[in-house]
Parts: sequence; structure tokens; C-alpha cells
Amino acid sequence: MSQGFLSGKTALVTGSTSGIGLGIAKALARQGANIVLNGFGDHATPEKDIQALGVKTAYHGADMSKPAEIEDMMKFSAQQFGRVDILVNNAGIQHVAPIEQFPVERWDAVIAINLSSAFHTTRLALPAMQAAHWGRIINVASVHGLVASVQKAAYVAAKHGIVGLTKVTALENATTGVTCNAICPGWVLTPLVQKQVDAKATALGISNDEATKLLLGEKEPSMQFTTPEELGELAVFFCSAAAGNVRGVAWNMDGGWVAQ
Repeated sequence: MSQGFLSGKTALVTGSTSGIGLGIAKALARQGANIVLNGFGDHATPEKDIQALGVKTAYHGADMSKPAEIEDMMKFSAQQFGRVDILVNNAGIQHVAPIEQFPVERWDAVIAINLSSAFHTTRLALPAMQAAHWGRIINVASVHGLVASVQKAAYVAAKHGIVGLTKVTALENATTGVTCNAICPGWVLTPLVQKQVDAKATALGISNDEATKLLLGEKEPSMQFTTPEELGELAVFFCSAAAGNVRGVAWNMDGGWVAQ
């Protein structure tokens, strides 16, 4: 049994079988939180990795575009561990196209998974958090919740919406022990981003290293990726006593992207 400061608490992290979500789940587990994982693909390996940190895990494969499945996941989490103390809304998808060519069904899917799912998990988690006088809601937005890029209309709209939802949730619970904040990463080297690097290298006939420099050079002055581990540590901070009065922020970890 882990003896970290989150020992005995439960964290539900959506989209957590890989990438940013898994990094955050592991960081919270290192502080003693039991973890409910969610996402597609292999979940047995992430579960074993997290259990090795001395905490309990559960998995629910809810499709985050479907409110009924989200409700089932929230009920499942409460049945497994009593309640969700820490909610991390991380699930997300991407589609790139000019607005006039953007497929309507892809717009609907991006908004559903990247924005509406966070509303559904939040509305269902809040009553138990409020009753317990403690809770942490962490929304993984994006640097695109603060600034825009071309051909990402749905993603940018959803992430700006997540920042807005974060602020409203924080204000509505400002006099309680429940806080809500957003993390806004720049480029993070997840499997999804690695595919973009690979595609750029192939399209331009250049090396992976050169493609990486091109990708970072377009937006990120630090010329380095943020890591899931770094984002996990920021999530841990939001859960700490030191962040008890950090409410409604959109905290960018972006290598200077928004500072330009």
C-alpha cells in the first residue's frame, strides 16, 4: 500500500491507457491514489504497471462520446472505491481540415469527446465531492484552449470550451473544498504526436530528428517536448494542499508557445 499524500483517495482518469492520461494516472498513483483507467486499446499492461506502485486499479471502457456509458463508468467507479475524489478529464481526439471542408460527423465527434464528456463526468462527480468537502477536477485542455491554429476548428473550439467549463466549475465551488483547474500542454511526445512526426518525415523525405525540429520550431520556443511525467507532476500539485486556493486557472506547460 502506497503511503503518499493521496493514499485512500480515488482518481478517475479518462483516456488513460496511454500518453498524457497514463502519465497523470501514474503520477497520482505514486502519491497513493487508487486509479480508475479508461480508454481504448490495451489496458492490462497499464493496470499492472500502476498496481506495481502499490495501489488498486479498475478499468472501464466507456466510449466518451456516449453519455449513457459515461454514467455507467461513474457508477462503476463509485461501486469500486466509494467515490471519485479526483477527476481528470483527458480523453480527446483530433481531426484536421479547413472549416469549409470539415466533415460534420468529425466535428460532432470531437466536440462530444473533447468537451461534452467533461461536462458529463463533472456533473456526475460533483455531488459526492461536495458532500465530502474535498475534490479535485483537472481538465486536460491544450495550448489550443488559449490560442488557435489553422485547420483545427473543432479541437480549438472544444479546448477553449474546456477552459470555460473549468472557470465556471471553479466559480460555482469557490467556497468549498472542491477545486477545478485546467492543464494546457503544448507539444507532448505521445504515440499520436509521434505519428505526426513520422508523417512529416516521410512527406518531406527527411530524418525523424529533422522532422521533430520542424514540428517544434513552428510553435514551441524551447524546442523540446513536454513529457507526460511533467504533466503528471502538475496534476499532483493541483491535488496538494499548496494548491487549495488555485481555482479556475488554465496553466500552460508549453515551452513558451503562448508567451510569443
